[in-house]
Amino acid sequence: MSSSFAYLLRTTSPIGRLELTSDGTAVTSLSIERGGSLPLDDHPERSTAVLDDAAAQLAEYFAGSRRAFDVPVRLQGTPFRQAVWQRLAELEFGTFVSYGELGASLGHAGYGRAIGGAVGANPIPIIVGCHRVLSSSGRVTGYSGGEGVPTKLWLLEHEGILLAA
Repeated sequence: MSSSFAYLLRTTSPIGRLELTSDGTAVTSLSIERGGSLPLDDHPERSTAVLDDAAAQLAEYFAGSRRAFDVPVRLQGTPFRQAVWQRLAELEFGTFVSYGELGASLGHAGYGRAIGGAVGANPIPIIVGCHRVLSSSGRVTGYSGGEGVPTKLWLLEHEGILLAA
């Protein structure tokens, strides 16, 4: 999470409270409540149009009436991480990819650990669908958002993605 942000909005969801930040023109982070708290709980809310729009789109997503987000996002990270996040942003609702397939699509076959690190560092989960990346066997190996694997499982089930037992 960037230590500087101009705007902050919290909203509720079936997976816990969500906290969104913005620079005024794009969403810059989304945090999912973990253990009853959010990273910026001690900061007052100060919304802006892009955050209001993002919250509305998230509500539609959780209600089942939205399958894609069109709110502007600003993802800040290394060129490698930005390339991974761009691929995540291209994954459609209800689809998934393995870490290996993701790496191969970027010309980095065999970079599973680095791919996993970049996926886990995604600053805008749900909107940039990092929950759609699974192990090569289709198993859920981890999730850095919210309560971890249970949060990821909820999101995958919400999108109708069937998992290996």
